[in-house]
Amino acid sequence: MAPEYKYNSPMTHRARKRFGQNFLHDPGVISRIVSAINPSTEDHLVEIGPGQGAITEQFLPRVGRLDAVELDRDLVRLLESRYGDREHFHLHSADALKFDFCALAEEGEKLRVVGNLPYNISTPLLFHLLENSQCIRDMHFMLQKEVVERMVAGPGSKTYGRLSVMLQIRCQVQMLFPIGPGAFQPPPKVDSAFVRLTPYPHPLHQVNDIALFGQLVTQAFSQRRKTLRNTLKGLATEKTIEDCGIDPSIRAEQLSLEQFSCLYKGIASA
Repeated sequence: MAPEYKYNSPMTHRARKRFGQNFLHDPGVISRIVSAINPSTEDHLVEIGPGQGAITEQFLPRVGRLDAVELDRDLVRLLESRYGDREHFHLHSADALKFDFCALAEEGEKLRVVGNLPYNISTPLLFHLLENSQCIRDMHFMLQKEVVERMVAGPGSKTYGRLSVMLQIRCQVQMLFPIGPGAFQPPPKVDSAFVRLTPYPHPLHQVNDIALFGQLVTQAFSQRRKTLRNTLKGLATEKTIEDCGIDPSIRAEQLSLEQFSCLYKGIASA
């Protein structure tokens, strides 16, 4: 993430395709992102994929502590050279997909997570972060716009699917604003969007076994053109479906979160 203003460090870094790097450089977009997050000195921020430090630079004067998780070792050295002398900045050379985010939080503390997520790992990383949601206050990400549209989609939409349901049962999801390709260097071939996720203290509709709920949702959407009667064979009987007031001949994309949770409870109690 490299802003258009110049840094004191002479080091430079070219984006690498294998890491899915697209560095943010538009000052107007950077300002809008920082305003949306509105960090304070009471906050403990965690930045995933800080890149060259475009947003890191803006966060440091505003927050009490900033942890950054970066996989690219060349960028780790660059960031260390720029910000390593800041006492409240902590850099972790690590893979975010395997990182224990809750290990950063002190007892009772809630983290604020932000990042420009590589498109090729965005969905598995979101699910990994949900596993750490007990220590997260909110999350703000730049993602492929198509992915964000799936995240916020409602029942009946063509973009409504497993990602929509699994995120919305555990978080409030808000698309904040779109970001064009020109805001990044190199510009990606797709549009992006900035999204906010605010985890609920507990999953909605008393869904206690997320693994079982996830199995239900995954199976329901595994063959989108087929009816629930067919996709849920071996998991839910027609009676279980009908007991929820659901027509077994409809498709998964027509079910609300509440209806999915009713099916889950029927399966869990069988």
